[in-house]
Amino acid sequence: MVALIFVIFVLIVLTLASCIKIVPQAHAYVVERLGAYQWTWNVGLHIKMPIIDKVAKRINLKEQVVDFAPQPVITKDNVTMRIDTVVFFQITDPKLFAYGVENPIMAIENLTATTLRNIIGDLELDQTLTSRETINTKMRASLDEATDPWGIKVNRVELKNIIPPAEIQNAMEKQMKAERERREAVTRAEGEKKASVTVAEGKKEAAILEAEAEKQSAILRAEAEKEKMIREAEGQAEAIMKVQQATADGIRMIREAGADEAVLRLKSLEAFAKAADGQATKIIIPSDIQGLAGLVTAAKEIGADK
Repeated sequence: MVALIFVIFVLIVLTLASCIKIVPQAHAYVVERLGAYQWTWNVGLHIKMPIIDKVAKRINLKEQVVDFAPQPVITKDNVTMRIDTVVFFQITDPKLFAYGVENPIMAIENLTATTLRNIIGDLELDQTLTSRETINTKMRASLDEATDPWGIKVNRVELKNIIPPAEIQNAMEKQMKAERERREAVTRAEGEKKASVTVAEGKKEAAILEAEAEKQSAILRAEAEKEKMIREAEGQAEAIMKVQQATADGIRMIREAGADEAVLRLKSLEAFAKAADGQATKIIIPSDIQGLAGLVTAAKEIGADK
């Protein structure tokens, strides 16, 4: 009897313990009573009625990532390729998620495949390869709208890989190789052109500098020649001035010494005598000076008497 009571007590304790539930962070529990939806438990401590209440579904509210296998799609220009996608989603309504669709992940995968085929079918191959961001945006908007009744919010959709057929890949590789070779040739030609232009500009600048140097040299030579001529002219002028000054001083001294007109004429005769020392072969003496011969003789005699 005691053992039976103990067993019953233990069963009651275990039953009461099973009615106490703790919901962890970023989770939610959907609770049913007699098979019907009762309420949703959020984070914290909760107690349910024994036997009649049941936790129907434990839901993770964190953002989740699903990587779907590559799906065959056909472009507008009839090229078949394979594209695999990655979907980032989050459960926003546990009740709708629990009762909205039987298998939410499979539903999202099928919806992703059909949406991708619809979008790629309106694009050509080149557009498909260069419009990833546009495709991602369109798919996210379409999936988010379709999954809203399921309590799911699609945050982001990414095209992970775009795999075209082998022959298309070979053609693309040849095209890329040709493009790289073309760019290399263009770059090399531009480099040679710039080098030629640089060399030509260097020669031009050298010629300009050489011409400028010759111009400056000519100007300096001309200035030096001009300076030389000026100095020679100044020297000649100075010499003439000294001669004239000496002549004037001599005449003034003769006048101050009381020399008469005869002496002055004698000095003039001496000047003609100096002129005769030059290259001239004939000298014309004025008639009024010819009478000075006797005067010269008389002057010499006077000098001898003294």
